[in-house]
Amino acid sequence: MADKRDYYEVLGVDRNASEDEIKKAYRQTAKKYHPDLHPGDKEAEEKFKEANEAYEVLSDADKKARYDRFGHAGVDPNYGAGQGGYGGFDMDFDLGDILGSMFGGGFGGFGGRSNPNAPQRGTDTQASVTISFEEAAKGCKRTVESMKIDVCDECHGSGAAPGTSAKTCPECHGRGQVTAQQRTPFGVIQTQKTCSRCNGKGKVIDTPCKKCRGAGRVRKPSSIEISIPAGIDDRQVINARGQGNKGINGGPAGDLKVVVNVRPHPIFEREGYNVWVEMHITYPEAVLGCELEVPTLEGKVKYNVPAGTQSGDIFKLRNKGIQTLNNRGKGDELVRVIVDVPKNPSAKQKEIIRQLAQELGGSGNHLGEEEKKSFFGKKKK
Repeated sequence: MADKRDYYEVLGVDRNASEDEIKKAYRQTAKKYHPDLHPGDKEAEEKFKEANEAYEVLSDADKKARYDRFGHAGVDPNYGAGQGGYGGFDMDFDLGDILGSMFGGGFGGFGGRSNPNAPQRGTDTQASVTISFEEAAKGCKRTVESMKIDVCDECHGSGAAPGTSAKTCPECHGRGQVTAQQRTPFGVIQTQKTCSRCNGKGKVIDTPCKKCRGAGRVRKPSSIEISIPAGIDDRQVINARGQGNKGINGGPAGDLKVVVNVRPHPIFEREGYNVWVEMHITYPEAVLGCELEVPTLEGKVKYNVPAGTQSGDIFKLRNKGIQTLNNRGKGDELVRVIVDVPKNPSAKQKEIIRQLAQELGGSGNHLGEEEKKSFFGKKKK
């Protein structure tokens, strides 16, 4: 980790950069070092991978926060498993879950509102995964790393140290509730309340398990493979059922919510299930027509640009877009043509252009009355 470059430096942004600024910087960097533009260039390939890694962290709010606080160690999946967790906090247990198991699924659950020994569903967890534009369009499989609460493998969920067991609570004698008497102007009233010694469980642990500290559950790393469907969009969520925190008292496990981050593409832009791309041609090619090799998600295809094409004209490649989510249909690829005007023409080129202007007649900057109405009407609108 020590020889890794700072992620902000990789993308050329400062630490206060917005989400849009980070995305824009990534697109510029990725386009500069994209393998398609530098075939066989190992240095460009490494810088492209470095940019992808930086964007994967800085585009995710949770990972970015950990990176800002702990550096590369904060986003290392192996960090925390054997080093006492982030910033010295123990990651082997979760205080909220321990309190939940003690007080029946919610801190403050006194008064016998719910049975603390009843099965309770585990809470949901969240993770994120970053995929490429092409993977989002075509679908892929990814391994997702996360942390979740599971049954302690040392005490097998009992909470008691190996070789020992929980004992009947001496306060409530295993009932989980005790009788309280209160003297009032109407006489002595007896009420039932949750036993404070065992918190309603009817049992106490004299020698708690050292690994889970008597909770019966521990936080541990989890790794599962998920299928990401073709057509998924940036920030959409995939639900991995039963892969969240383990339930209490035999209750079902929660779910794992996986947020999918899609890296922007240096060439393509997505609009629904359609894909946009810009192609640049010269003025002669626009006038005379030409054959273009247009990049698509399935490789390059040839397209005959008709003579007289104007800058900004759009043509459509049907079914060359992104597959519809959970469907077989596909969007289209929309190609916007940009006619490049020479910035520094040579003397010979200028002379040819003058001859062309004379041949075409006029300067071409006069609008008729109908054209004026149309132009200013559109402008106003």
